[in-house]
Amino acid sequence: MALPFLLGSRYCEVDRLSAVAWDLFGKLPPGGARVLAINEWVFKNIRFGYRLTRPNKTALDTYVERTGVCRDMMHLAITFCRAMNIPARYATGYLGDIDADPDPTPMDFSAFYEVYLDGRWWPMDARHGKPRIGRVLMARGRDATDVALVTSFGRHRLTKFTVVTDEVNPQLIKVGPATEPAALALSA
Repeated sequence: MALPFLLGSRYCEVDRLSAVAWDLFGKLPPGGARVLAINEWVFKNIRFGYRLTRPNKTALDTYVERTGVCRDMMHLAITFCRAMNIPARYATGYLGDIDADPDPTPMDFSAFYEVYLDGRWWPMDARHGKPRIGRVLMARGRDATDVALVTSFGRHRLTKFTVVTDEVNPQLIKVGPATEPAALALSA
């Protein structure tokens, strides 16, 4: 059921960014190459920063301001994909530090997205410039509105957040629908 993931949503204004997407990516071959180009463009052109977002920031805002957090970057990549007729959905959860450079900031939730190509969903991440492992998926939806992990009313402060992920020998895992490994060729 990929059709709903072609439509605009609260944070993904496909109608307002469609012309931009076609200008940037319309000459590329459809499919995986186009998705990788979209992912790379967002990674290279949007500056990540925790102080560079706000609760109502949309994909259009992210494109214009060229800043945001992982949620904002995914919304922009999703919007570009949808504008190019590639079904894309928002995913959220946790991302461990396996094979990652040390990060002095406290742990946080991590957004990524998935695109539907060749009859299956492929994980993508416009925040990181290389494939990452150790994701713990919590929810999927059209955008962050559908799958907010925290809904607060009034001021709040995150005081502690710890998730531990350990790499498991792939030969010890029985691969099936729930455990199928991410395709690193498309995860960037």
